[in-house]
Amino acid sequence: MHIKTKLPGIFISVIVGLAALFLSEHYGAPAMLFALLLGIAMSFLYEGTTCKEGIEFTACHILRVGVGLLGLRIAFGDLAALGWQTALLLVVAIVSTIGLGIVLAKALGLQKRFGVLTGGAVGICGASAAMAIAAVMPESKDKDRDTLLTIVGVTALSTVAMVMYPILAELLNLDPTHTSIFLGGTIHDVAQVVGAGYSVSEQTGDLATLTKLVRVAFLMPVVVCILLVLRMNMDKTSDAKPPGIPAFLIAFVVLMTINSLVDLPEVVTQGATDISRFALVISIAAIGMKSNLGQLLEVGLKPILLLLLETLWIAGLILLSLPYI
Repeated sequence: MHIKTKLPGIFISVIVGLAALFLSEHYGAPAMLFALLLGIAMSFLYEGTTCKEGIEFTACHILRVGVGLLGLRIAFGDLAALGWQTALLLVVAIVSTIGLGIVLAKALGLQKRFGVLTGGAVGICGASAAMAIAAVMPESKDKDRDTLLTIVGVTALSTVAMVMYPILAELLNLDPTHTSIFLGGTIHDVAQVVGAGYSVSEQTGDLATLTKLVRVAFLMPVVVCILLVLRMNMDKTSDAKPPGIPAFLIAFVVLMTINSLVDLPEVVTQGATDISRFALVISIAAIGMKSNLGQLLEVGLKPILLLLLETLWIAGLILLSLPYI
């Protein structure tokens, strides 16, 4: 059976993921960053071993399970709870960050698809968005490298923001509501938003997390738009089969709809959240094992500069817009 050939790679990905969660719990750094670094350290298990097939399966299919389950974290009512002004600001922030990513990538001599990848990761939900967008991107020799670079960059910047942004909010004398919108609207990863918000107050933590989850809700429309653009341009690039709507996106929408219409028990939503998080962690570990560290070191500072400029853009845009909310 094919599953037997995949088990060694899946097993080693799970072990690395568990190690990352253990380190994250004891040292306070993001689990996804630990998973990526440990995965890169274990990359010798990828080429020419029995683990290769399972590692590829984890990096692709288990990743999609994790993204699909994110739908149970969000309900349509979340948009109404924030108000139309805040929701509109988040839409503008996400769209403009992706647009800026494309423009800056071209200016820096990088591929436009890398600008879409980094812009989506910064604008929506960090590493999770990077993996979801990468999952629908056409295959290329640089795809895994670009995904890794984006994950490393947004995770590092998100961790810095988790520490610095609450201090910045206090220096600017932002009220609790504006502080929450700033933190939830600008920090890349959900875990770091939670950490930053609750470091200020419980009220700030609740509203910042809600703001962040509304950003996560825009993941599906953005990925669908990327798919449509790819289909429209497919005839110009190659004779490859146009991409369809992936099952994980359909699952995301269905689960989000169910969560909006049905009052699900907390044990169900929390269980789905935990499974999703673990699936994403072991998927990043697998992506790390597929990586070539030499390729990562060759790209230079341009991708980091791109991510930094996108991060500064979305932070500045949200801050300047707060007085009008």
